[in-house]
Amino acid sequence: MELTHTRLLVDNYKECFFFYKDVLGFELSWGNENSNYADFKFNGCTLGIFKRKQMVEAIGVEYVTLIDKVDKTALIFKVNSVEEKHQELKGKVNFITEPTEQKDWGIKVAHFRDPAGSLIEIYENI
Repeated sequence: MELTHTRLLVDNYKECFFFYKDVLGFELSWGNENSNYADFKFNGCTLGIFKRKQMVEAIGVEYVTLIDKVDKTALIFKVNSVEEKHQELKGKVNFITEPTEQKDWGIKVAHFRDPAGSLIEIYENI
């Protein structure tokens, strides 16, 4: 098997589409704001976003909205400088944590969420 990409299943597709395209600046390789599926390329990786309701219908289960959000997945992005990326994104995203050194982990991190609530971590080695 070969892992080809990560796909996020989202309830608010259009908002997530513009978040990854315009806020984070990922290169769109397939889809558009109305296609309910899109692939974004960045640094040799592919991130797909797909309207969750369509995925649920494709696998034949009942669609229910998510009430209790518990983080089960986090997207982790290495950056050159957490401080610089934090400043660049400040005002575009709501940070959950400010840049913090996690000395036991050997990294500096900051966290925010995409419009679907997916947890995103940016980090740099210290």
